[in-house]
Amino acid sequence: MAPLSGAGAGGAGGAAPPPARPRVVVVGGGVSGLTAAFHLAGAGCEVQVLEAAAEVGGVLQRREVGGVLVDLGAESVLARRPEAVDLVRAAGLGDDLVHPATARAAVRAGGGLHPLPAGTLMGVPGSAEQVAGLLAPADVERVRAEEDLPAPALEEDVAVADYVAGRVGRAVVDLLVEPLLGGVYAGHAGRLSLRATVPALWRHAERGGSLLAAVRAAAAARPARDAPVFAGVDGGLARLPHALAGAVTARGGAVRTSTPVTGLRREVDGEVDGEGGGWRVGTAAGEERADAVVVAVPAPAAARLLAAVPAAAAELAAVETASMVIAALAVPAAELAGTAGSGVLVPPVVGAAEGLHVKALTLSANKWDWVRAQREDVRVLRVSLGRAGEREALEADDADVLRWAAADAAALLGRALHPVDSALVRWVDGLPQYAVGHLDRVARLRAAVAGAGRLALCGAVLDGVGVPACVAAATRAAEEVLAQLGRRPGERSEEEVRLPGR
Repeated sequence: MAPLSGAGAGGAGGAAPPPARPRVVVVGGGVSGLTAAFHLAGAGCEVQVLEAAAEVGGVLQRREVGGVLVDLGAESVLARRPEAVDLVRAAGLGDDLVHPATARAAVRAGGGLHPLPAGTLMGVPGSAEQVAGLLAPADVERVRAEEDLPAPALEEDVAVADYVAGRVGRAVVDLLVEPLLGGVYAGHAGRLSLRATVPALWRHAERGGSLLAAVRAAAAARPARDAPVFAGVDGGLARLPHALAGAVTARGGAVRTSTPVTGLRREVDGEVDGEGGGWRVGTAAGEERADAVVVAVPAPAAARLLAAVPAAAAELAAVETASMVIAALAVPAAELAGTAGSGVLVPPVVGAAEGLHVKALTLSANKWDWVRAQREDVRVLRVSLGRAGEREALEADDADVLRWAAADAAALLGRALHPVDSALVRWVDGLPQYAVGHLDRVARLRAAVAGAGRLALCGAVLDGVGVPACVAAATRAAEEVLAQLGRRPGERSEEEVRLPGR
């Protein structure tokens, strides 16, 4: 990604000359903040990463359950986007890149499990035959009729459900789009932006024409079938943030955990609350000075920190977020014998009809060889609960959530399960909801942040909630800060060249 030359350089009122070795504070030690810090440290900045939690990683965490180490956050990245895979290699983990042993999931419908149709685009099929047996006959015929419907171009962003249901019927949305989109955003297709969440569908919609034909064209343009779609890291994707933190430290930076940031104030010529200079970063230990700041925390926290940039704070505060709960259950291997596939998706309408709490489960030992190899007598499955607007699992006692997870997993798999160990994590406000018009909000947000000077923002609120999108946004944030400081990636001052160990 080319540097964004001069984006917001200096802010209003002009800027002081850039220091020889600028000090940049990165607020947030998740994968976004650590990616930005990694690039800034590589460009010779003195980097301080301040993380509120006791451990880096944000939503990339792992735990040992029943003697088996598993990811309890994101466990894979989209391999067809290069950003995350390239970062894994740059962080020294390239030899540990792995791909799922299987990625074939099932969807719950009609009281049973059905293979998730291959070749869909976020659940939208390319033909009626792909959904025969999953949808009712009348719904299959509704899909078949799509190519005969008028198909004018869309001029404005719409909700995913409105567009897809209008083309192929509500059943496709309820049984396929909702569980897939909910797995990524923990949201609802009736409220999520088509343009922001499924850009491939939006690009077609703004041209007009048959949706089925567009899905077939997209499938034909994909890489060969044997090209891996997803990638992970042997030992867990949660190794990535720790590797990045180590690299930042090796490059002369510092990563401080259990250090929440309480506020940000502008500084000009040593005076705070001015314009055009550096920043004062508040912590429990007092204020620290920074020549520039990167904010890499979830939208609600970022809104509070950016009170000094009211337009940006207002945009961030308006973003709805979703919280999730992930439970990992270790069960005797014999209880999962004969299971196939990577897991099960539960559409919201099915979950409500069957009284299920969970929205998905992953058979970790089926999906990842490195998980399976740890123990022969124990298998781990992950269960996820929670969508936007749902609070039950988030607020319930751990014991209740684990009981729901075990009972629902047993119902979905059709067998008795007796967990021997378990673990539970809650990701509060972890997933921003990309409402209709979200990309316009992001444009306004970026303009407000750039206008403040020596400030950048990154994280899942901007360009996508997946790891590759977060890595891309963090790389862009680092480049914006370097441009504002008058530096280039990889550039070092004469002072830095003389530093010991360089």
